[in-house]
Amino acid sequence: MKAIALIDGEHRGDVVRDALVELPFEFVGAILVGGTEKLHGGEDYGVRLVESLDDVGADAVVDLSDEPVIGPRERMRWASEALARGLEYVGSDFRFSPPEFLPYPSVPSLAVIGTGKRVGKTAVTGHVARLLSERGDVVVVSMGRGGPPEPEIVEVQPTLERLVEISRSGGHAASDYLETAALVGVPTIGCRRAGGGFAGEVFTSNLRRGVELLEERKPQIAVFDGSGAAIPPVSVNARILVVGPGQDATAYLNPYRVLISDLVLIVEGGDTRAVRELKDIPVIPVELRLRPVAPLDGRRVAVFTAGPAPVDHLDAEVVHVSRNLADRAALRDELQRVDADVFLIEIKAAAIDVVAEAALERGAECVFAMNDVQPLEPGVDLDSELLALAEAATAQPVAG
Repeated sequence: MKAIALIDGEHRGDVVRDALVELPFEFVGAILVGGTEKLHGGEDYGVRLVESLDDVGADAVVDLSDEPVIGPRERMRWASEALARGLEYVGSDFRFSPPEFLPYPSVPSLAVIGTGKRVGKTAVTGHVARLLSERGDVVVVSMGRGGPPEPEIVEVQPTLERLVEISRSGGHAASDYLETAALVGVPTIGCRRAGGGFAGEVFTSNLRRGVELLEERKPQIAVFDGSGAAIPPVSVNARILVVGPGQDATAYLNPYRVLISDLVLIVEGGDTRAVRELKDIPVIPVELRLRPVAPLDGRRVAVFTAGPAPVDHLDAEVVHVSRNLADRAALRDELQRVDADVFLIEIKAAAIDVVAEAALERGAECVFAMNDVQPLEPGVDLDSELLALAEAATAQPVAG
């Protein structure tokens, strides 16, 4: 395996040279990443020094450096750079391999990925799908931890009654694909996955079969919806990264996610400068704004969300706000004290099997809520950026 070594001046030159001979790699270059303590000048490392990972052809990056030159954060940055180039990143007690992606599908495609769970990724997917559906045929492919055992396509917009039916039959009625189908009204394909690595690779997924359903359906464009910090394991024409509130896009292997993306949306604050330093792409701060899909008309409303979305803009008398959709025990406890005419529900976690069931039992109306994605900076046209990505995707060659 051809490799580039990361070396530092805290090691004597002869120590590094001997290590390069001993290790089971064919070293084609080395990058001196810092440190001066043991540098005398004119060190002979047995390989030529290069400036970047792009200067020579290699299969792996071998990290022979150490504290204080390369600490944990710096290592994650180097790992991200390596993985984004399809290179393994190897150290004395670790090894990161670049995630494997299925070949490009036979339709143009975008993917929405995130830095974690509950960051607004599915809201962005819905926004993108809604925007593109105004101009053509779009299908969303979702991959969730509660997805169906066999991929399934939803062509008809699910109603509350249909979601309750799915829940009562043992399905996860708040899975992302059902949420998108119910709120956006575009065809969605539901898939599942288990596990997720630092770089977003999944352990198992039935997405391959989901791609086959997509290619049978043949839309004009597809939108792949990631799951938490896991990345859909399929090659796409462009990716949109969603950075959640309070999350650091430069921490852990998040720089890898930035480097493989073409647009970054930072929800409710965050360091846009640090992201732009990683890659010269559009970085747009946005906020999520809860919007009912039906009028509330000033009625007494209990709101059930999975995040900190504000509710002061709602045309309603808000009598209760719950952010416990992911905690069924707490949710059932507080529902005993809720008295409202309308339950406003995000389709997340226990929204259907607990909250909607409680509303039906009491005769309260259920209204679904979506999250609108709005840019925070004046003059920024988010939709134009998204449409430009889609147009670029459809202009690129696809498989098949």
